[in-house]
Amino acid sequence: MKGFILRKVLLLVPLLFGITLTTFALTKALPGDPAVNMVGERSRPEIIAKMRKEIGADKGVVRQYAGYVLLLLQGEMGRSYYTNRNVLDDIRIKFPNTLRLALGAMAMAIPPGMILGLFAAMRKGGWADRTISVFSISLLSIPVFWSGLMLMLLFGLVLKLLPPSGTGGLRYMLLPALTLSLPALGTIARVTRVSVLEVADMPFIRTARAKGISDCRVNGIHVMKNALIPVVTVIGLDFASYLNGAVLTETIFGWDGIGRFMMEGIIKRDYPVIMGCIIVGTSLFVFTNLAVDILYHYLDPRMRIYETER
Repeated sequence: MKGFILRKVLLLVPLLFGITLTTFALTKALPGDPAVNMVGERSRPEIIAKMRKEIGADKGVVRQYAGYVLLLLQGEMGRSYYTNRNVLDDIRIKFPNTLRLALGAMAMAIPPGMILGLFAAMRKGGWADRTISVFSISLLSIPVFWSGLMLMLLFGLVLKLLPPSGTGGLRYMLLPALTLSLPALGTIARVTRVSVLEVADMPFIRTARAKGISDCRVNGIHVMKNALIPVVTVIGLDFASYLNGAVLTETIFGWDGIGRFMMEGIIKRDYPVIMGCIIVGTSLFVFTNLAVDILYHYLDPRMRIYETER
């Protein structure tokens, strides 16, 4: 297990290098000049040139990238062009909000998604199975920005039960978390159904039923435990993407998280903010997948044998 974790962590180094190089090149290819955005298009050329020098945009692209890599090696991510604040400090402030939102969304999606998927598999071909399938596909098909606006309109403006936007406690978090949870719920329900049906047809499950073990015990313990691998994979991917910041949801609801922070950086051409958010998001994605891989070893003993043979 230690060797497996070490290999995964070492793979993060070339991955981050490739991500920084690609992101830096793409940000430089964006139309617009951050110096012009900061001082205004009608400013005198010498003022624009002075601003370019202050933010380091007067240097060559290679020198700019080398300087940024040197900053990363020192544990820094530069300063925002607009606020002059340390980007890493801003991310530390905003990440807990994104983490709370991601945890709330997964708490709303995982239990009902797995229950609906298991119930649909147990009623394969029946009206309940068809109803749940249509429901889960509908959740996957509805755009997040549309469902977010409808929830905001219904619960925030019409019924006035919840605040329509802003960052705060549980009441502020419910609507954006619910918006994020809907597509995840549909995905988890669909994957759980397919996985349960696949496992339920295996010989050891038929043997358990032939021994007279109750359906509740067979489905709740033997089937679900062996059907969890694909479900855990989907949950891990969704959770990692939410930790990267749900850009649309955070922007719609005015939630002060990493996604909204990165969107503001893109609009303003604030390159240090964009780079910092993407690098942190990539690292979170890799470590979340590492946690999922470790969980595989406890869910399926065959994974431990496979890693040992390698």
